[in-house]
Amino acid sequence: MKTAALTETNFHFPNQASFYRGKVRDVYNIGHQLLVMVASDRISAFDVVLPRGIPYKGQVLNQIASYFLDATADIVPNWKIASPDPVVTIGRLCQPYPVEMVIRAYLTGSAWRSYKKGERVICGVPVPDGMREHQRFPHPIITPSTKAAEGHDEDISKEEIIRRGLIPAEDYALIEKYTFALFERGTQMAASQGLILVDTKYEFGKINNEILLIDEIHTPDSSRYFIADSYDHCFENGLPQNQLSKEFVREWLMKNGFQGQNGQSVPEMTDEWIETVSERYIDLFQKMTGLAFIKHDQNSAEKRIEKNILQFLHDNQIS
Repeated sequence: MKTAALTETNFHFPNQASFYRGKVRDVYNIGHQLLVMVASDRISAFDVVLPRGIPYKGQVLNQIASYFLDATADIVPNWKIASPDPVVTIGRLCQPYPVEMVIRAYLTGSAWRSYKKGERVICGVPVPDGMREHQRFPHPIITPSTKAAEGHDEDISKEEIIRRGLIPAEDYALIEKYTFALFERGTQMAASQGLILVDTKYEFGKINNEILLIDEIHTPDSSRYFIADSYDHCFENGLPQNQLSKEFVREWLMKNGFQGQNGQSVPEMTDEWIETVSERYIDLFQKMTGLAFIKHDQNSAEKRIEKNILQFLHDNQIS
């Protein structure tokens, strides 16, 4: 029997104030105090939600994010309160800063594309001449981007963030400190699994004058990883790096003529391709965490999710 994918939820919880459907997550606001975040099996690329979901993708992303939130809580307080279901995280509702703190240890991806065009300052950060694709920076650099409500995010410098009042200077200094410390911890944890954390992004919010880490952390949708054992060989010989990220999905789409541009159609997502992507995501989970992945029943997922969320709200006297 074909495994079902959870592509959307439509719950109505006690004291529910609002509902928001993002590209891949359904977010329920409970009493303007809590966020119930359900990680669906939707998958997006090039800012487009693809027409079919990937079984277990939501569970993979939620459990990776939950794992790393717990593993970094000693560095910075975070929004998470509990994960009462494999695809659900419940946490404190914060006022988010409209900036993503992108941090890079290697010249790769969009930073490399800018560098190739001759740019030597990325988001206000000087970058040395003579570097090659996938080369390690002398030190990790922070290259922030705006968190756009609509359309594409835009690169921005620290100075511009403060000048425009997106984050107060005092808050930015602490967020910057947190970003470097989180990346160092993520780098250490990746190394213990034979991986290189290449780049990632962090988001922060504020509640009662306290800065918290919010959203996901160190997932394959928000981060790029290289396989450590093959890095030197690939770099020295100018070969593509062996990566752990959802880059393989983007590459498949590009190979089949889709980059999210007007007039382009998403190629057919066959059952076989979807199964392959699902297994790749499960493999990502196991490689990143060193834990075995336990498949939870997808065919009755909505009933299970609703029951587990309601039980949490009841147990915590939230109604």
